[in-house]
This record gives sequence, structure tokens and C-alpha cells, in this order.
Amino acid sequence: MSEAKAIEVEGRIITVLPGTMFRVQLTNGHMVLAHISGKLRKHFIKIAAGDMVKMEMSPYDLDKARITYRIREQNALPPGPRRPRRY
Repeated sequence: MSEAKAIEVEGRIITVLPGTMFRVQLTNGHMVLAHISGKLRKHFIKIAAGDMVKMEMSPYDLDKARITYRIREQNALPPGPRRPRRY
């Protein structure tokens, strides 16, 4: 018996919900409930409303997803200069 593969989709964050949950609208217009993956938690990746994200969905439940990557904006400003460290 073969294992079911995750479906990779892209979408835009519509609403930020409590408990690191998000309401996401897929590119085809479908709305899903998503949570962030462990790697995003570990590396303190911040996700806000309006961000584009890549997600994995189970073929068994198409209403829930796991956010695996935040897509960077093409015209976003680079981070500002860092302050020097004080020892």
C-alpha cells in the first residue's frame, strides 16, 4: 500500500488567529485553516496578514494545512543597517 503524498499549494494569509493559526486563501479561492511548521517556530519566522506562503495539505482533509515557507516579496526593502554591538 503506497503512502499518500502531501499536496503543496500557495496562498495568502487573510486572518491571524490565536494559537499560531491562520486563515489562508489559496490561489484558486479556497479558504483553509493553517498552522505553522516546527522549523518556522524554531527560527522565529514571523507571518502577518497579507503574506504569501507555501503550505502542505493532506489529501484526506482539504480544509487544513501546514505552513512550510513564507514567500518573500520581490519589491520589499532589505533589512536596515544593524547597530554595532556594545561589549
